[in-house]
Amino acid sequence: MEKWYLMTAVVLLGLTVRWTVSLNSYSGAGKPPMFGDYEAQRHWQEITFNLPIKQWYFNSSDNNLQYWGLDYPPLTAYHSLLCAYVAQFINPDWIALHSSRGYESQAHKLFMRATVLIADLLIYIPAVVLHCCCLKEISTKKKIANALCILLYPGLILIDYGHFQIVLLDGFMQDFILLFFCVMTWFKVAIESCHAPC
Repeated sequence: MEKWYLMTAVVLLGLTVRWTVSLNSYSGAGKPPMFGDYEAQRHWQEITFNLPIKQWYFNSSDNNLQYWGLDYPPLTAYHSLLCAYVAQFINPDWIALHSSRGYESQAHKLFMRATVLIADLLIYIPAVVLHCCCLKEISTKKKIANALCILLYPGLILIDYGHFQIVLLDGFMQDFILLFFCVMTWFKVAIESCHAPC
């Protein structure tokens, strides 16, 4: 695709909008006893890091399912575990079993927001760019316009970066679905080119 500089500008704009939205507060900030979805994400890191896998989805003295029980599929839990390993390295207090409940700090908020942005950078944004570049029979201008519309879709940005529902729950699965369709489109194009007459 020609005009990569325009696609780069679209990606940078998408990142800027995401990070700008993330600078604001989130639902449940400073509101005990549940503290909103921010606490749910933090708590899931606490649970996945400190408990064996077989206890993640079951009520116990260490895993009160009434307090932000892990209720998303295992891919989300493994993503929480990966983030928890990084959190443990930076500040173990963030994910300490029981004592970290309701933990809120600027440093931790920055960490949590960064995990969302990194997931977008590694999965969602490349999938969008790949998808838009693989669109057949449309101009470069329309490919860039498609990328702009997808990357600036307010619903996903406000949920992941504003509300703190986090990309790994809603957008993360959408990312993989989009990536899957991109790969399938690529395979279709490759197969068609193999069977094209010489």
